[in-house]
Amino acid sequence: MSVPEDPETELRLSRAREGDEAAVRWLLDRYRPRLRQMIGLRLDDRLASRLDASDVVQETLMDAAQRLDGYLRDRPLPFYPWLHRLASERIAQAHRYHLRTQRREAMREQAPGSGPIGPSARRLIDVLAASGTSPSKHLIREEDRVAIWQALAELSEQDREILVMRYLDQLGFSEIAAILEISDGAARLRHYRALQRIGPLLGTANERPVP
Repeated sequence: MSVPEDPETELRLSRAREGDEAAVRWLLDRYRPRLRQMIGLRLDDRLASRLDASDVVQETLMDAAQRLDGYLRDRPLPFYPWLHRLASERIAQAHRYHLRTQRREAMREQAPGSGPIGPSARRLIDVLAASGTSPSKHLIREEDRVAIWQALAELSEQDREILVMRYLDQLGFSEIAAILEISDGAARLRHYRALQRIGPLLGTANERPVP
């Protein structure tokens, strides 16, 4: 099921298709803060001295401006999920370019907060723990954090990304499905199965799929 655009975005997309430059600027500026947060969650901490999330946002919006005519012709997915995909491409490029010479060092940095499953996992652990049934769930011990980190590492990259998009980006399942090019039902099922893997470590083994 496709995700409907909100009326204001739909109006600006229609105007942009007619050549309205102000509508294009509005579309790109509106999602800048949301993209900044999304990118900041995913940039490897080792890039902090070399690259700021704002730089990646700017590159993403430049890509969007260059590809906008093609997007407006086909509208293959809603506008923000499309921007999200472009941002993901830019993040991957940044990691490949800047971390290529640090690969050996990265293999030795496996403690929670760094390592191959991405910096967003640290924040994801906090959010998932805080969503447990007990008010003290966010006060998890360091050994529990390591266990959760390892459990996240055992998930597929796409299943981890579904959890990140759901709990950190706060996207709906239809938006997640559009970004990943899977069905709404598949996104829900993969989310549920991922939680089932993590749930026992958080005291939420009986977690039900989120509607």
